Amino acid sequence: MDMLLYTGYIGGICTTIAFLPQVVKTWKSRSAHDLSWGLLFLLLIGVFLWMIYGIVSADIPVMLANGVTSVFIVSIVGMKWWFDHRLAGKAGK
Repeated sequence: MDMLLYTGYIGGICTTIAFLPQVVKTWKSRSAHDLSWGLLFLLLIGVFLWMIYGIVSADIPVMLANGVTSVFIVSIVGMKWWFDHRLAGKAGK
């Protein structure tokens, strides 16, 4: 493996792992109130498009990093919807 490919893997690992603390924090706090829907959806679209680029160009680091990051973002979106929905339900009682 050449140095450029290693650089791609290391960069992908760093940017992907960067989302893990947010996933954990959101789960533990049961709140994603501070995260805007616009941020999450734009980020998800961007990461998804990067993943497509990685697939089309057969760029494994780009493909893997953005695939895993997509899963993290989708999990945050799911938790935000769930926790916001539960809070709205409690407020109505």
